[in-house]
Amino acid sequence: MGELSIWHWLIVLLVIVMIFGTKKLRNIGSDLGGAVKGFREGMRSDDQTPMQIRDRDQTGASKEKERTTTGV
Repeated sequence: MGELSIWHWLIVLLVIVMIFGTKKLRNIGSDLGGAVKGFREGMRSDDQTPMQIRDRDQTGASKEKERTTTGV
């Protein structure tokens, strides 16, 4: 009586989607993902200065652009 089956969870998920809508849930998911990514980078770069982090991010973005334009 106290445990929830898969059908209970599916009904709860359906109600949440009906209340908030898929677009708002997608935005919440992307915001949460961005926050987690920022937190991980912050934890990883404790020993680096903000300028080093900014420079690393810019060089990574330029390499990504080169990779997508060359098709590699």
